[in-house]
Amino acid sequence: MDTIISVLTLLIVAATIFGVAVGRWPLLRADRTTITLIGAALLLGIGAMSLEEAYAAIDFDTILLLFSMMVINGSLFLSGCFGVITQRVVQFARGPRSLLALVIGASGVLSVLFLNDTIVLMMTPIVLDVTRALRRNPLPYLIGLAVAANIGSTATITGNPQNIIIGSASKIPYLDFAAALTPTALIGLVICWVIVMLIYRDEFRSGALVAPNVLRTRVYRPLLRKAGVVIVLMLIAFLVGVPVPLAAFVAAGALLATRRFRPERVYKTIDWGLLTFFAGLFVVTHALETQGWTEQLFAALAPLAQAGMVPFGVVSVVLSNVISNVPAVLLLQNVIPAFADQQRAWLTLAATATLAGNLTLLGSVANLIMAELAARWGVRVSFGAYLKVGLPVTILTVAVSLVLV
Repeated sequence: MDTIISVLTLLIVAATIFGVAVGRWPLLRADRTTITLIGAALLLGIGAMSLEEAYAAIDFDTILLLFSMMVINGSLFLSGCFGVITQRVVQFARGPRSLLALVIGASGVLSVLFLNDTIVLMMTPIVLDVTRALRRNPLPYLIGLAVAANIGSTATITGNPQNIIIGSASKIPYLDFAAALTPTALIGLVICWVIVMLIYRDEFRSGALVAPNVLRTRVYRPLLRKAGVVIVLMLIAFLVGVPVPLAAFVAAGALLATRRFRPERVYKTIDWGLLTFFAGLFVVTHALETQGWTEQLFAALAPLAQAGMVPFGVVSVVLSNVISNVPAVLLLQNVIPAFADQQRAWLTLAATATLAGNLTLLGSVANLIMAELAARWGVRVSFGAYLKVGLPVTILTVAVSLVLV
């Protein structure tokens, strides 16, 4: 009976991860969140783990930090902050090359501090509006936006969901994490700029830009000022060693404490499905441990630790594109104890799993958000068009990370 449950567990986990990677299951109307919930329910139903084990599997530090950053991002969005920053950036552009550099720079820098998915969500419509007003080809700027958001998010624990998981599991201080990975992110942004210009030579050969007629963004100054003060204090708390989830949650609470602004408006910006997805995914991957599959996976992958960081990084890139980066991180974290320098292994995993998201259009949620929003504006970002930029950028940035980390 135990053998049957063990085999069923492996099959259910494999089917769930496959569904997460592809984004659907055949014959069912199920998105990634629904797939993880069904997988978790099936695992509990067959007795692969108890309810108590399922509760314990959820990393509430990660859920709390993700929720808190969504509250902060939502507050900034409602204050008009992202729109103002982006408009100021594009107004400084004097030509297509500088416009691309400013779009990449804004996307990358903002993604250092805030979730990359949110930055792409905020900036994509403005980039589309600007390129339309200037009668420029939107593709290089859109692809540069998404790629830069992924690269910039590499630098900090709060940049993307997989780094949030790694930061929570590794206990690496926020400043140490940023100091180790910021050089990779900065070099990566330069690589992104160069590659996009090389691929789209005709767009960047010459030509001055006329000041774009960008739609004005409504700014709610009281919330903008309050958010600015709260975020500065939060970053100071990060730097002095306050636990990142605690500092972020206190900051979120401070932003929700208001007499003028209805908190319900912030709650509407929160991706509750993403939070549920993570909770379900924690339960699904934990089932491998309860049934002993994690030990076998560790035994199979442990030789990577003896082979060095480069093979480990390559496996991280491949696995992140096969099953997506978050499930890859949850599986590969079991290999970390086999490394002599565990902090370097964590940082390598963070860099490679994040940078792997640039390989294809399906590699990260940020890419999909950009493509979906562009499609609503009548701009098609094809798999092949993205791959022409994503492939060389991924190879070069991963190589840089393996040298610098």
